[in-house]
Amino acid sequence: MNVLILGSGGREHAFAWKIAQSKQLQNLYIAPGNAGTAHCGINVNISVTDFEAIKNLVWERDIDLVLVGPEDPLVKGIHDFFLQDDVLKDIPVIGPKKDGAQLEGSKDFSKQFMQKYKVPTAKYATFSKKNIEEGYTFLESLNAPYVLKADGLAAGKGVLILDKLQEAKKELKSMLLDAKFGAAGSKVVIEEFLHGIELSVFVLTDGRSYKILPAAKDYKRIGEGDTGLNTGGMGAVSPVPFADEVFIKKVEERVIIPTIKGLNAEGIDYRGFIFIGLMNCDGDPQVIEYNCRMGDPETEVVIPRIESDFLDLLEGVAKQTLHEKAYTTLNQTATTVVMVSGGYPGDYAKGKTVKGLEQVKDSLVFHSGTSLQKEEVVTNGGRVFAVTSLGKTIEEAVNKSFLAAEMISYEGSYYRKDIGKDLINSKEKT
Repeated sequence: MNVLILGSGGREHAFAWKIAQSKQLQNLYIAPGNAGTAHCGINVNISVTDFEAIKNLVWERDIDLVLVGPEDPLVKGIHDFFLQDDVLKDIPVIGPKKDGAQLEGSKDFSKQFMQKYKVPTAKYATFSKKNIEEGYTFLESLNAPYVLKADGLAAGKGVLILDKLQEAKKELKSMLLDAKFGAAGSKVVIEEFLHGIELSVFVLTDGRSYKILPAAKDYKRIGEGDTGLNTGGMGAVSPVPFADEVFIKKVEERVIIPTIKGLNAEGIDYRGFIFIGLMNCDGDPQVIEYNCRMGDPETEVVIPRIESDFLDLLEGVAKQTLHEKAYTTLNQTATTVVMVSGGYPGDYAKGKTVKGLEQVKDSLVFHSGTSLQKEEVVTNGGRVFAVTSLGKTIEEAVNKSFLAAEMISYEGSYYRKDIGKDLINSKEKT
């Protein structure tokens, strides 16, 4: 098979690394890719939302399957674009059509969907500038902290968690009246705050059957001890010790099955990944959000734990034969430590020369924000590498990742040295 992966981050490098191992693979293309994906296949410098250029590439390279990494092309309808084109319509796209991508593209749609199909989630209400006063009243009915979510995609910055009522009202005004997040914030979902421990569960579905992929916990804050600004993710761990078989069974029965049935009831032919952001509230799952793709950096710990031929699973999604496919996972822990550019998640410099990659032997280094400059790897993003390791325990795996991260150097590099520490400590107490 000739396969095209769309995207340029650590998630896409993990996909490329895994697909490159498949016996079914003939040629692998990544658009636009990064310095790491160049070792797994052929990078093609095309934007993930340039649908016409993607069409030409698919036609010229005789692509048999397209795997979409990021949410943007899905929400903008790349799957629909393929289906509506005579040249492309028979080429499978792994990722939902525009109607299914609303699960991520509209917070209001996803909350209404959860309510309709009795998926457990926080109490909420949606407001626009026309009824902003009602929004203020709704905030007054809640206890702090207050959760405000821009309805549309806001590059991962559209969720605010605020401790003070007046601050929440001020931000609601800023979002609805001052267009703080542009069109994405033309509607705002206000939610009751959920208390518990956060984790992510990933599902691969062909619209009929599904496989539950390994669960993961990521670390969003820039500073150790979960302090400072939110980021795209500073590390991840899989499996999650508190997400045992009993908890995952609850997730399957209360969340996954109603979600798949709900999509079918809505007439949505959903083929791809469903990322379910969850809160474990005293042993009961509550859904925070859906995403219509895999998470990053969670993919970098989930994919290395899948033993099965990943391309075979994706073919099962395309042909709706996923239930027939063998699926097994490694009984090991995977951890990833994300190395970032100095200044991230604020302003940061690009083009810094990377050294030491060749020294890493006992870990996987997934490139998140890199490019090649005169055959030299240089930084090209805020998150630069996700350093993934496997071990019998969280401690063993994460220590390997820390050792590997020490070998890699570039000006201004930074990573958190406490990834997984909370899970190690909580396990020691039990």
